Amino acid sequence: MPYEWINSDSPSGTPARKLHLWPHQSLPPRGYARFIGITALMISLPLLPLLGTMALWGLLPFLVLAVGGMCYALDRSRHHNQILEVLELDTEEAHLTRRNPKGDVQDWRCNRYWTTVELHETGGPVPNYVTLRGNGREVEIGAFLSEDERKELYHELSRAVRDAA
Repeated sequence: MPYEWINSDSPSGTPARKLHLWPHQSLPPRGYARFIGITALMISLPLLPLLGTMALWGLLPFLVLAVGGMCYALDRSRHHNQILEVLELDTEEAHLTRRNPKGDVQDWRCNRYWTTVELHETGGPVPNYVTLRGNGREVEIGAFLSEDERKELYHELSRAVRDAA
């Protein structure tokens, strides 16, 4: 699952639990390089009989454009999924930090006692939408997870918020 719980100490020295969430990355960097290499090879194989002819030079720009387009699309997808959400729960407060793909950071803090976890089965941007409520605000958490992962996250967060008190 693309999240993990970590036990640590908060800045005040009290025990805390941290939850790190990130979107699933199905294509690691090594797989990316293999995919592009194999794709370029497979596209260029039909061009072998055209070596030494003018037709090769007419088709070669389209091969480069196709491989370049795939690289661009995969790079853009990877950049779009560079999200990290960190929820820190200690005895005093709940603190959620979200680092977006463009580098901007969103921050939410709430007294731990007033923090509630909610599961919106319908009505959210995705089914089984998980939110944290407190301090006059409601913030989403883990919207990029799959539906089953959000359900499991809801149960784990509910237990963690209840047990952190």
